[in-house]
This record gives sequence, structure tokens and C-alpha cells, in this order.
Amino acid sequence: MRKFNIRKVLDGLTAVSAVASASSAAQQQQAGNRETEIQETLQSEHFQLCKTVRHGFPYQPSALAFDPVQKILAIGTQTGALRLFGRPGVECYCQHDSGAAVIQLQFLINEGALVSALADDTLHLWNLRQKRPAILHSLKFNRERITFCHLPFQSKWLYVGTERGNIHIVNVESFTLSGYVIMWNKAIELSSKTHPGPIVHISDNPMDEGKLLIGFESGTVVLWDLKSKKADYRYTHDEAIHSVAWHHEGKQFICSHSDGTLTIWNVKSPTKPFQTITPHGKQLKDGKKPEPCKPILKVEYKTTRSGEPFIILSGGLSYDTVGRRPCLTVMHGKSTAVLEMDYSIVDFLTLCETPYPNDFQEPYAVVVLLEKDLVLIDLAQNGYPIFENPYPLTIHESPVTCCEYFADCPVDLIPALYSVGARQKRQGYSKKEWPISGGNWGLITQSYPEIIITGHADGSIKFWDASAITLQVLYKLKTAKVFEKSRNKDDRPNTDIVDEDPYAIQIISWCPESRMLCIAGVSAHVIIYRFSKQEVTTEVIPMLEVRLLYEINDVETPDGEQVPPSSTPGTGSNPQSIVPQSHPSTSSSSSDGLRDNVPCLKVKNSPLKQSPGYQIELVIQLVWVSGEPPQQITSLAVNSAYGLVVFGNCNGIAMVDYLQKTVLLNLGTIELYGSNDPYRREPRSPRKTRQPSGAGLCDINEGTVVPEDRCKSPTSAKMSRKLSLPTELKPDLDVKDNSFSRSRSSSVTSIDKESREAISALHFCETFTRKADTSPSPCLWVGTTLGTVLVIVLNLPPGGEQRLLQPVIVSPSGTILRLKGAILRMAFLDTTGSLVPPAHEPWREHNVPEDKDEKEKTKKRRPVSVSPSSSQEISENQYAVICSEKQAKVISLPSQNCIYKQNITETSFVLRGDIVSLNNSICLACFCANGHIMTFSLPSLRPLLDVYYLPLTNMRIARTFCFTNNGQALYLVSPTEIQRLTYSQETCENLQEMLGELFTPVETPEAPNRGFFKGLFGGGAQSLDREELFGESASGKASRSLAQHIPGPGGIEGVKGAASGVVGELARARLALDERGQKLGELEEKTAAMLYSADSFSKHAHEMMLKYKDKKWYQF
Repeated sequence: MRKFNIRKVLDGLTAVSAVASASSAAQQQQAGNRETEIQETLQSEHFQLCKTVRHGFPYQPSALAFDPVQKILAIGTQTGALRLFGRPGVECYCQHDSGAAVIQLQFLINEGALVSALADDTLHLWNLRQKRPAILHSLKFNRERITFCHLPFQSKWLYVGTERGNIHIVNVESFTLSGYVIMWNKAIELSSKTHPGPIVHISDNPMDEGKLLIGFESGTVVLWDLKSKKADYRYTHDEAIHSVAWHHEGKQFICSHSDGTLTIWNVKSPTKPFQTITPHGKQLKDGKKPEPCKPILKVEYKTTRSGEPFIILSGGLSYDTVGRRPCLTVMHGKSTAVLEMDYSIVDFLTLCETPYPNDFQEPYAVVVLLEKDLVLIDLAQNGYPIFENPYPLTIHESPVTCCEYFADCPVDLIPALYSVGARQKRQGYSKKEWPISGGNWGLITQSYPEIIITGHADGSIKFWDASAITLQVLYKLKTAKVFEKSRNKDDRPNTDIVDEDPYAIQIISWCPESRMLCIAGVSAHVIIYRFSKQEVTTEVIPMLEVRLLYEINDVETPDGEQVPPSSTPGTGSNPQSIVPQSHPSTSSSSSDGLRDNVPCLKVKNSPLKQSPGYQIELVIQLVWVSGEPPQQITSLAVNSAYGLVVFGNCNGIAMVDYLQKTVLLNLGTIELYGSNDPYRREPRSPRKTRQPSGAGLCDINEGTVVPEDRCKSPTSAKMSRKLSLPTELKPDLDVKDNSFSRSRSSSVTSIDKESREAISALHFCETFTRKADTSPSPCLWVGTTLGTVLVIVLNLPPGGEQRLLQPVIVSPSGTILRLKGAILRMAFLDTTGSLVPPAHEPWREHNVPEDKDEKEKTKKRRPVSVSPSSSQEISENQYAVICSEKQAKVISLPSQNCIYKQNITETSFVLRGDIVSLNNSICLACFCANGHIMTFSLPSLRPLLDVYYLPLTNMRIARTFCFTNNGQALYLVSPTEIQRLTYSQETCENLQEMLGELFTPVETPEAPNRGFFKGLFGGGAQSLDREELFGESASGKASRSLAQHIPGPGGIEGVKGAASGVVGELARARLALDERGQKLGELEEKTAAMLYSADSFSKHAHEMMLKYKDKKWYQF
């Protein structure tokens, strides 16, 4: 793989030098030696790639554990991932290399370590005392399958139950097996004629560590005496067991069964249960047994000092409750609360005040791990309210369909979004603090604001504060509320172009400075939003319908005579084009009965109350044309300074003035070229425009999406006809700041004559539009899937009142540039090599009447173009940076000479390309479908980084991968989780400091007091010298073939991580020694004090004896 990289980099360098020499004459004519004046400061040593953090709900969770002293929660998943949660902001992600499912987790309580048991029959010991936890030891069982593990509090001996019904014992310190084994046949002896099944439970009697309770699946429970190596009691029941729990006094235990019953057993009465309960069974009057219920999958039995014990269970509902949601049942005394959950329960744990199993448990909360959520229930408050979850676990509330990442935003944005989002918070949560509160935050070394925006299948958009490697939801916008919802499938109009999720977000275009937001949805709709802190009620929702079609041979087509489009039906620039919902076009059909001029969604015609936050400025919908549905939008851009929004699909491009609410441009892609069209195209009528089935990425995409990844989104199978965009149109869903790129290999281009050219990139800017220009002017650069870049000139009226009265005039400039592969991204540099951002208007509150000072208003509305260089320099020269799926070019303007070119990839294609700032300079960052992440300097396009990171395994990654400033990037790694990474050397170096600490030194609570009488007469907790029983001297060595010990890497996260880990360990060891010395010192002082008090007592007693020696008893 390295060879390939080096060769690719060399190819790139030779390509650059070849292009540079070929165009050197042009350079000299054009700009003298100006290119050499640009000092490029970025070098390859500024780049390093590493994962930073993973946010979101652990995908497909399978196991749960809690450390009651450290207050840390651990969740394992079916893909071998491990997620650890402490206080809000302290999170950690680790991965087992095998990828096998985690079946059980056990903390070494207050030791900073965790044991994981996996479905491939391995045990792993994780060290949590370092910022990036690592495996210290592993043990692989060869002959037996692990089914259950139990580690008693403050013990180093782990009991491991197997499928064969045997129990092995592992020394957690050395991760070696003890020779002591409890064989299933010895445990049950003659009590059963058949094999008792796998071990489903192991626990020691809370009051006697020498007695081990073993639960077999078939229904047999054995109380095993570890010292005498035989069973004390055997309890048989004819229903299968799912779980067992002790009463803290060790005299009773409770079992949950497959018929929905609970049996409570007295330890010394093995013949029959003391009590049988069917929590959800209907009690029949004539004394018959209650009807069987669903299995109770888990039960916990927790006691309180003042009051009745809690019995908490999952499952056990009666079979006739069809469609009822999964429930957690809390039985407390005579009351039974049934708490319904949104998803099925994977596991639950009761959080208790004490880690000691032989003390009153005092439960205060229940952690419920659901298939797609984590719920904490407050047991101390009436009604059992839930705690408000502070972790960012709702990314997948509706499947994510696209996302965008903005680092280094304006500083007032996060507070503004937070203040409008705070009003959306739900009420009725528990008043208490979140109980999972362990760990400490890392140091904040990044001070710039970061925002992530996620678009979802239900049409919602979420804004997240992502600053300093944390994640917190700020604000949620529901875009679907502008449309009428069909009550059922029958009255749904047949205009849908998707079977489900008609509101799914496909593209997001956002201008952080002006706060203008524009979205494109799956039903060929575009909505423009303006940010306001005031609540408003919109009487009539402003709306436009656009008829965008692809046709050459029919002269009467509505987009026949295009510019200016004043006479285009339904799209004219006259005021009538603000179509209220009663507009006749919404129900019209063409003469032959085909659906025509109808949008896919129906906009509400009643007044709409809009809360503070994002409020609708304009809704634009593409309409059906002669029985053909509108094609989905493939690119989108909004510009607040010009008041324009533009979008395109495989039929063409439309531009809308959202201030005047008029359509300015409505052109088929071919008409953009005018007479300069380089392609020979066959005329075709719209009836034949069914999209061809896709090749290229589609064949690795739809097939590989896991069923659970039903992102109900642009990749869902039902929508594949419209959405898995065909080869050519792979609408590299791209925009100025936008969504995902799906692409194709260029070899298809020549073969597929049927394909259409889609608009794949749009960029508003102020630059030179033609070779003869002497000064820059506002324009729109348009990139297509065939690798063409076209320039449209914008003639804007003056600001203020005139902007609302005079029309904006748009006209193609005739400039055409060509690249290989679909265009993904465009940007512009000034003569110093600095980025020239698109002009923008600063944000202001639109719902408040303005000051009378008109001049002030005009000033405010004037476009702001922030560039480090002065306007004189801009007029001299600019550089256009254009990135396609295959190559990147830097073109000098106005001469339009290509001065640098880089072939990014020959065999693959670029999925995402972004021009980003890093270390006060800029570069081009690309993510290829072959898994490579690459960066190139600007303007010279020197390769700076090329790392094989992640092959494209499904469309989710392609749809969500994005780079942003300061070396940050992210993608959706699973349907529920965002993975963030950095390509900046500086961030990689600071990462260790920024990560939180999971382990903090905490005193273990004191053991419960045994009490005077229990101490005097026995009956308190009996301890056991396990070393004496399980150590090598007593039990011998275990069979070598049974399990194999594998030493772990011990946390070598790069040399620096390891070094800091060792230093940390030494510091902790020193701290432990100091603490020990201090305790020894305290012990000596206490001993001395006791000796002194004993001495004084004996003196005092001697004096008393002398005083009363000669007196008779009656003289006292």
C-alpha cells in the first residue's frame, strides 16, 4: 500500500511539473512572475490523520455495566465496540479488534478496569486508568463457549460459566485459569437425568462468599460450597430460568422464568418455592394457574432500610397484549408500575447507594439500555420520572440523510441558536442531577466555535454545538410543518415521487454570517429560511412553482425562450408567481389526462405560527410535467448578499430571487451552453426521460446497506428508482456547503448515451466572468456531472428600496471550462493566495421595524466580501480552484489559463472535496471512494497528505463525509453515530490533553457494620480466602488446551500516549505509596493513642482497686 501511495504522489508531482512547464509561457504572458509571489506555508509535516471522538448512541448495543463507586457506565455492542460514559462531556470509544459481539461487561469496581466477555469466547481486561483505554490481557477459551461471568466485589477471581454447564475460575490480575473447576455433573449429581443446559447465572451468597449460587437454563439452581466442593442444596423448577437475584441478607433469592413467573426461594427450603408471582398474569377465579405470559428476561431484587424491597423486571407481559410496547415493571410493596419504552429492552441495571451486596441496597435509579436509546428512571420520586439525558444520543431520532460541518463560525451563532433551542426543551423530567457523574473533563485547547448540522428523513434539521470535541444539541427545525400531512395512504395524492419520507432532507446550504438557511428535500422542494428571535404568524406562506424539464425537439416547451423568463408559465417573474395553495396549477392535468403542473407536496393554506429560530422566507417546488415527476435536486446554493437561491437537477437549473419572490432563470442544462455545446445530443421528449438504472457506486451501495441501516433516505431501496442516481447523474449532490456526493467512474460516460448532464456544483462569487473583464463582478459558477464549468453573470440593482423594485438580470457569459469527471467544488483565491469567500449580508433582525435612517439600511444591505487583500489587488488577478471527481485545476483569472493541475485519482473517484483553512493557510482536502484521504496545497496543488483511511463500504459514508476548517472532518460511521477525525498534526498532538479522564481516585465506601450481636454470635458476612482455594498451590494448574492467554498492547496509543501513560502510572503508584504511607502513619498514631489510653486506664483501675481494697461491700 505504501508503494502505491508513493507512486501516486510522484505521479502527482510529475503531472504538476508537466502542467507547469506546459503553461509556463502562458504564465509569463499573463501575470509575470506573480505565481511565484504566493508563499505557500503548508508543508506535509502539518498533516496527520487520526480519529478524535465518536458521538451518538452505540449502534446495536448488547451489554451494560456500571461502576457504583467511580460512577461510570459501560455499553458493549454487537460489533465489538465499547462505549464508556462519565459525567456529561466525558465519553470514550474503544473497539475489540475481532469485532465479535460483547455478551457481558464486568467492572472491577473502583479499580479503573473492566472485563469484557465476547461471543467468540474471549475475555479481555481493559485498563481504564488511561485516557484511551487499552487491553492489558486477553484469554481465549478453545473448548467451551462462555455464557455468563461473575466477579464478586473486591475479589480478583472471576467465575466464568459455559454452555456445557461448567464453571472455570480466572485470576483477573494474571489472566490465568485456576485449576479449580465446577463440573456440571458434580453440581447436579443425580437430581436430574438430563443435562441442565448452559449456565445462565452465577453469584455468591451476599452473607457467605464460600457459597456460590449457580443457575442452569433448564430450571435447576444449585448452591455450591466452594470449600467442601459439593452442592449444599439443589432447587428444581420445571420452567427455564432467565435470571436470578439475591435478597441482601442471603436467606432468599428470586428467579425469573420463561412462562412470565417469578419464584422466590428460601435458601434452606429447596423442595418448593416460598412464593410464585406472575406480575402480568390474569388471576383466574377458580384457583387455576394464571395464564402463561412472555418470558421475564431479567429480575433485580433491591432492599431499602425504610420500606418494602423493589422487584424490577423486564418482559413478562401477557401474550394478548399484541402491539404493546416493551415494558419495565417496578414492583414496590403493593404498587406495580409498568413503564412503557419506545424500543425493545436490551438490558437494565439498578443503581444503588452501596457497592456491598450484603448491605441494604437503597436503589435510587434504573438505567435501561434500549435498542436505540438510553433511559434513566428516578426511583426516588413519585411516578418514576426519567432523568433528562445530557449525552448527545439522539442523532438518529430520525435517520440522518445528510450532514454539514462548520468550524470557526461567528462567535455569536452558538448562543443565538442555544437561546431559541432552549424553548424547545421538554418538561416533566426528574429534578435530580444526572447520576452517571464519573471522570473529569480534558483541557480545552481549541477555542473556536464548531457547528454540525444534520438533516433527517422526517424533514427535521438539528444544529449541534461541536466545539472542543464535545457535542450538544442546540436547536431543532421541523421543515415538514409547512406541508399538509396526508392522514392515511388512501387520501395521499399520487404525486409522491418517494414511497416514504417525502420530507427527507437531501442538501443543506447555510451561510453562517447571515444565518440564511436553504434546504432541498427529496420531493424536489426547496425551502429558504431566515433566522429571527421574534415569533411571527405568517398568513400566507410565500410559494413558487417551477417547471423544469429536459427537452430539445419541442419548440413549444415552456422553457423554450428562456432569458428573461417573463412568460414562463408558473415561473414568470411577475408577482403572480407567488402561488397561494388555491392556485389552479395544483390540480391541473394536461389534455391527455397526464398529471401536469402539480407539485409533489401540498403547502398549508392556513396561517402558520413560527416560533423564534428559523422562519420560512419562501417555498419553491418543482412540478410534474406531462406525467413525468420532477427530478430530484442535485445541487443548491444560497447567497444572502444577492438575495438569490439557485438549484439544479439532471434537467437543468433554476435561479430564484427570494426577496422579490420571482424566478430569474429556468434553463435546461443544454441551453446553458448556447451554441457552444461540445456534446452531440439526441433530441428526446420528456415521456422517455425515465432515469437509466445506475452503475458505478450504486452497485456497491444498495447491496451493502445493512437492513438496520434502513436510512429511509436517499438510499432506501424503495426509492432507488429516483434516488440511487444513475451513473451519469450521480448528482454529486454537491453545493457550496452541501450534502453528499455519489459518483461514477468516467468510463461509463462514453457508453451511456442515454445519460443526462446534471448540475453538480454551484458557487456564487465576485470574480472575472470573461477573459476581457478588467474588474470582478457578481456571478454564479455552475459545475456539471460531465465536468463542465459555466459562468452566469448577475446584474444586481442597487441596494435598499431599489433592490426590491428593479429586476435582477441574469445572462450566461459564454465562458466554458472543462475538467475530467463531475465537478464537486469551486472556490476563489486572491493574488496573495487567500480565500475569497462569497459575499454575504450580516445578520439583522427582520421582524423588527428598522430605524428611519435609510442610509444605514443601505449600508447594511451592501454585500460584504471579506478578503485580506484590497480591492485594487482583486482587480489585478484571481485564481479559480475547481475540484472534480478525478482532478483539480487552478485557473488564473481573467485570462482563464490553467496554471496548475493535479490528477487526484485515476482508478477511483473523489466523493467529497472541500477547500479549507488550516494554520492560517488553505488547502484542498479530498476523500476518495478507494478510502484515501488526501490534501493538496493551494494554489500549486502539491500533494501534502495521502493516507489510506477507510474504504467506502456503504452509501452512508459517502452521503455524510465532510471536511471543514482547522483540520476537522466527520462522517456517519453507523446509523446512530458520528465519527470525528482530524488531519491536523497540531490537533493530533493536543488530543491527549483534550480527552477526558475516565478514572478518578475515589475512596471505596466503608463496609457495612456487622453489629455487636452478629459479631458475637456469628451470622454476619462470612469471608473466604479465595487464594487458598483457587491458587495454584491448592488447585493445581488448569489444562493448557482449555484457554490461551494473549498479552494485550497495554495501551500503546503512539509512543507519546504510552509515555504519558507510564508517567501517569508512576505518578499514581507514587500517589498510592504516599496514601499508603499516610495511612500507615495514621495507623501508628492511632495505635499509639490506643496504647496510651490503655495505659492510663490500667493506672486508673489500679488506683480504684487500692482505694476500695479494705472496704466491705456495704460501705461503698
